[in-house]
Amino acid sequence: MTAINGLDIEVNASVVRLSKDLRSSAALLDAQEARFLVDSYYEMQGNRIRAANQERSVANAGEPVALLDWLATQSRVLENQIKGALGVYADAHPIGRWMMSIKGIGPVIAAGMLAHIDITRTPTAGSLWRFAGLDPTAEWKKGQKRPHNASLKTLCWKLGESFVKVHNHDDDVYGKIYKDRKELETSRNEAGLLADQAEAKLERFKIGKSTDAYKAYSAGKLPPGHIHARAKRYAVKMFLSHLQEVWWTHEFGTPPPAPYVMVHAGHAHKIEPPSG
Repeated sequence: MTAINGLDIEVNASVVRLSKDLRSSAALLDAQEARFLVDSYYEMQGNRIRAANQERSVANAGEPVALLDWLATQSRVLENQIKGALGVYADAHPIGRWMMSIKGIGPVIAAGMLAHIDITRTPTAGSLWRFAGLDPTAEWKKGQKRPHNASLKTLCWKLGESFVKVHNHDDDVYGKIYKDRKELETSRNEAGLLADQAEAKLERFKIGKSTDAYKAYSAGKLPPGHIHARAKRYAVKMFLSHLQEVWWTHEFGTPPPAPYVMVHAGHAHKIEPPSG
């Protein structure tokens, strides 16, 4: 029994039973099942957050919220059980364990990467970037098949957000890459070196003239939000290049055909993947 606002409410036993069943078989999930669980986790998380906002609104109006509290508790229990099952799935794979050893990468993101990526079809970092929707040269023309995996692209966005959150931790890797890149991009932006990109942005997109973004682009500068997004994508692409190298080497026993060298903070040298 769980006490909520003075009421004794039993946590749904089926949730607990489901978690035990999942944990016992999670290591044997196939990629499709793992993708479903990852999508379900984020959907439940989004619903819980929206419910919490509704709960605060109701509470502010002086209405009873015991049932909403109960629902939030049930949702959180199920989320945690799915997260635990995905942790078992990721931990059963050497690449999953490597990913989870990196600050900012938990079981859900690690499982999602394992479930969405077929390393045999991504022999280079560039091919993985394109599949993840992070290749700016890839065009998606009307009537054509989407050139990237939309779910993986969303997962990469979440990963970037996670790297930003951990960039002050001593044992962080990719958050610091984000921070260094943001500083570099900011200095280049202030020096006017990105003016052509600001002009191109105004030509290609309709941006409200009353917005701060329009004012920045019009002055030949990228707005802070744009710089933040660029630095975040850079950190994610660096991680993906390392993931591709580590995974390919594990799968085939040799390094990838063409390791990609990224320019980091103005230095053109290869940054080695974390050892895990």
